[in-house]
Amino acid sequence: MPATRQKPNVSAHFTKSAPAVKATYAALVKASRALGSVHEDPKKTSIHLVRDAAFAGVATRKDSLILTLKADRELAHPRIIRTQHTSANRWHVDIRLTTPTDVDGELRGWLADAYRLAGK
Repeated sequence: MPATRQKPNVSAHFTKSAPAVKATYAALVKASRALGSVHEDPKKTSIHLVRDAAFAGVATRKDSLILTLKADRELAHPRIIRTQHTSANRWHVDIRLTTPTDVDGELRGWLADAYRLAGK
């Protein structure tokens, strides 16, 4: 009989993370839900935040989150740790978040732009 795979869940992503990481994730989800309907879709290595399509990916680390957002233009900012041009009009940007205060107005603006793109 083949082994059954257990579907990942959100809580499992935080078993090796510091408490601040889970609090940061909670702040991120709260900011996302302020934009409208958001579904958390846990994967093996990350959690996708989904509107009609995924607009953000969250990878947990011991002391931080790596947030990957969709963008319709290249973003250059010291907070962005990596930018990847994925298609003619799409970029993925990675941002390290360590505390709930990292989910500030600037980040919420980028989050709103990504959320808007996921509705098209």
